[in-house]
Amino acid sequence: MIDAITKSLIDNPQASLAGRVYRPDVAGPSVVRITGGRVVDITSAFATIRDLCETEQPAEALRSAAGEDIGSAEDILSNTPVDKRHPVSPWFLAPVDLQALKAAGVTFVVSMLERVIEERIRGDAHAASGMRERIISLVGNDIRGLKPGSPEAAKLKEALIEAGAWSQYLEVGIGPDAEIFTKGQPLSAVGTGVDIGVHPASTWNNPEPEVVIVVSSSGRIVGATLGNDVNLRDIEGRSALLLGKAKDNNAACAIGPFIRFFDDNFGMDDVRCMDLSLTVDGQEGFHMTGHSSMRQISRDPEDLVAQAINAHHHYPDGLVLFLGTMFAPIKDRDEPGKGFTHRTADIVTISAPALGALINRVRPTDQAAPWTFGAADLMRNLASRDLLKP
Repeated sequence: MIDAITKSLIDNPQASLAGRVYRPDVAGPSVVRITGGRVVDITSAFATIRDLCETEQPAEALRSAAGEDIGSAEDILSNTPVDKRHPVSPWFLAPVDLQALKAAGVTFVVSMLERVIEERIRGDAHAASGMRERIISLVGNDIRGLKPGSPEAAKLKEALIEAGAWSQYLEVGIGPDAEIFTKGQPLSAVGTGVDIGVHPASTWNNPEPEVVIVVSSSGRIVGATLGNDVNLRDIEGRSALLLGKAKDNNAACAIGPFIRFFDDNFGMDDVRCMDLSLTVDGQEGFHMTGHSSMRQISRDPEDLVAQAINAHHHYPDGLVLFLGTMFAPIKDRDEPGKGFTHRTADIVTISAPALGALINRVRPTDQAAPWTFGAADLMRNLASRDLLKP
């Protein structure tokens, strides 16, 4: 069964949708166009999503590319979950390939305060509620409208330093420099319908529903999709130097279901006012909902891109950038005062009408499907299909 939000998106003739599909008949991935509910393989025109993103007008190039109809989007989505997959039929992958996987952190005030709490309690979830009250009493709720790097933010910084309450998370939350980090390696992201990994060493973690923007090598934003930047609160809370262990793990970066390219019907202003919905459903009957509104982001997405790719930092294959989230769950699941944490087999759904639904099942990182298809495998496969062009 395909979810209603994605069904509406793939039936929308105005949406310029691209994705990637694994085709067993060619033992490799294909770049596809999703239009009128059908999936068209356009790999003969664009061997990689990266190549499509580098065109002058990706949406126009996508729509005009000749290709091969390989089936209905609904059938291929239904075949994507591993436990329902027919091995000779195609299935969807994450819709990005050679792009760097980058993320911006602490871009919303609500999540910024939660990062400060994690730092102060060194990842001890039992102490979170008390520290939350103390931090809010110090900084207040009026910093939601504070512009990072502004004179007003600088004055607040000075006051917090004097009060002994300054934090590295406040530095990137209201200071001039954004936090930009590497979420994973090119080709390591998982797509919709498959398992997402949570490191078994973590006992305090949560999903992070985010808009992910797609950026060409020139720094131009060409489209958007959805992402889950899984957060291991206890591990990062122990030390910010453990960010790599907290963020870059097997199957811990989910992106999808498709890229929606910017065109006359969808653009950056739509991203700026987008609302994301989140649900988590556990096997024991647990149900949690949440949301993240891009209207409350502290830094404009274009500013975040400018801090990620510039004269000092280049990405010849482009990048995708997670924009951060305001979602920081405090609803208790197991013990009073400990808040939310994942359990194995949780179903996480992140959705927005303009981008569809990204649905994943939680598994320990060592039980999720390992990442085995890298850049060398992709190049060899494309070469064997005579798809590499000068």
